[in-house]
Amino acid sequence: MVTDQQVRRLFMLNEKGKSRTIAAAKAGMDAKTARKYLRDGKLPSQIKSTHDWKTRKDPFEEDWPAILEMLDINPGLEGKTIFEYLQNATPGQYQDNQLRTLQRKLKYWRATEGPAKEVYFAQKHYPGELCASDFTHMSSLGITIRGEMFKHLVYHFVLTYSNWETFTICNSESFESLSAGLQNALWEVGRVPARHRSDRMSAAVNKDCNPETFTRNYRSLLRHYGITPERTNVRAAHENGDVETSHRHFKRAVSQALMLRGSKEFHSIAEYEQFLRRIAGQLNAGRSERFAEELSVLRMLPARRFNDHKIIDNIKVGKSSTIHLQHNTYSVHSRLIGEKVQARIYVDYIEIWYAQKLVERIKRLSGESKHRINYRHIIDWLVRKPGAFENYRYKEDLFPSSWFRMAYDWLRSNMTLQANRQYVRILYCAAKEGQSVTENAIRYLLEQDKEITALNVQHLIGRQNSIPLATDVVVETNSLESYDALLEEVTCYG
Repeated sequence: MVTDQQVRRLFMLNEKGKSRTIAAAKAGMDAKTARKYLRDGKLPSQIKSTHDWKTRKDPFEEDWPAILEMLDINPGLEGKTIFEYLQNATPGQYQDNQLRTLQRKLKYWRATEGPAKEVYFAQKHYPGELCASDFTHMSSLGITIRGEMFKHLVYHFVLTYSNWETFTICNSESFESLSAGLQNALWEVGRVPARHRSDRMSAAVNKDCNPETFTRNYRSLLRHYGITPERTNVRAAHENGDVETSHRHFKRAVSQALMLRGSKEFHSIAEYEQFLRRIAGQLNAGRSERFAEELSVLRMLPARRFNDHKIIDNIKVGKSSTIHLQHNTYSVHSRLIGEKVQARIYVDYIEIWYAQKLVERIKRLSGESKHRINYRHIIDWLVRKPGAFENYRYKEDLFPSSWFRMAYDWLRSNMTLQANRQYVRILYCAAKEGQSVTENAIRYLLEQDKEITALNVQHLIGRQNSIPLATDVVVETNSLESYDALLEEVTCYG
């Protein structure tokens, strides 16, 4: 096929006085073809006729009116759905290889005669007017803390005019996470915008199990800062497009930084958070001018933060010395059995209050149907009922570290009948004397291949200073005489 570029070259050579044969050869075409273009004086694209005729019969022509009726009732029907309906309605008439033909026909119909598509209207942003936020999952990045996968989310906050952003690490979508994340962002900015936009926050609402309570708490939070709430429509993520776009950019930046770092392993959550802070700082560095514009018009912060925790009153402590909070089980001290306590639920921890006094602070669990049992809460009675340990529902929580687990495994192998009694007594030592010194004693007994009993552990705790720490490394220094002896031996054999 002759192209426009070839014909342009033909015209140029002809104007320079070249013969038709030479010009055609240099332009890469036949002399007869060159004569046609020189005669018409037009490019191939200018004389090409529009292809408006059918090359084969339309196999769907007979059923097309019925298809249009289906689309009139439900314009969202896909070509595959309609094709399968036709195959079932008229067996043997349509073959699988005709699906693509129907899909092309429907695509053309939607573009020329179908219903109007949704239009996205780009919005102008003004300094200090709007902030937006949302949760985004970060687990796909594969972050590990001390070798364990760190499943987490990030509450992402963005000022829509400058795109200045910040974040708060959290374990779940909940009101506590939302409250802490939003307030952390506002106090980091040091000012307050006029409006806050979010999605429907269905995951956070469902976690609270009470939409009215969630809405009331959310409005109270924004009212405290004088912020007007805005929510996007259902299944309309583009309406919160600023923060959605920031999600992608932030995750990409984190992924690239992890590649440069060469490792996804961190020693602590604090180290990982500091790593993310550096990335956010780098992203915000190019937004300083517009951020300064926002700061000049943002309103002042209130005198104090809003209470970023949920309070649950009158929680009765069960006979198992446990309470149930948000579909998880936590232990409290057995002294509180039968009493009613108050729980103050924060993002990362839970406070237990009794008679207006803080009696316990517990690390909060993420997810549901999980449990956190502190052996110190129940050990006073477990040591009196050691037989209960064998089939205790939360038995795995009573191994504070791998050393305790190894001690129990040793007891099961060597003292089958007394294993539970001995282990519970060792656990009692840990509660009364200290977990670290008890663990050090267990380690020493295992390394020295000595009998692990509660009595031996107590004896070692009494002389703890004589036990070398696990981190102690002893390297003996060789004397100079040993080198002389080695040289003499080599000389003799030489």
